[in-house]
Amino acid sequence: MNAHRRCLFFMKDETLFNLSYGMYAIGVKNDKKVSACIVNTVFQVTNTPNQIALSMNRDNYSYECIKKEGIFTVSVLSEDTSGAVIGALGFNSGRDTDKLKNVRHKILVEGLPVVKENICCWFLCKVVNSVDTPTHTIFIAEVVAGSDTSKGKPMTYDYYHKVIKGTAPKNAPTYRATEAVDDHNE
Repeated sequence: MNAHRRCLFFMKDETLFNLSYGMYAIGVKNDKKVSACIVNTVFQVTNTPNQIALSMNRDNYSYECIKKEGIFTVSVLSEDTSGAVIGALGFNSGRDTDKLKNVRHKILVEGLPVVKENICCWFLCKVVNSVDTPTHTIFIAEVVAGSDTSKGKPMTYDYYHKVIKGTAPKNAPTYRATEAVDDHNE
């Protein structure tokens, strides 16, 4: 039997929604300013040393900052984080907007922002490797600092969709274009 034989079964892309995702604010900097964005894919890879993986769309301004600086923060959003914070960080580009203008945050000595609005914890991460996919880059980073404690319940992507009624922006790996409604068939 050919191991590379194509499967005869088809699936809907929505089946992938059963994978677990969280909600994270990624803090970045460049020479002139700080910014942040929302992602749903961050996970621990190793524990000696502590390393995580972050998936970031290459069209994002935050991607450019991480690629150039090699460092970023992760703020783990809690279920108490408001939809307004997610909207401010997730649906605008940091190229033309001060996304942190109305979001409580602090700046670390390294010059990177950490969101302070209802987060569970945060991490400072240094990139050690990266892997490109057709649209995203997966950054492997060592956790070099972070919160001493954790509080609250981490927000899952499922909670974001079902409770907050949030949607996925076009650069999210889970984005699906909405189907047009045909008013003539009602």
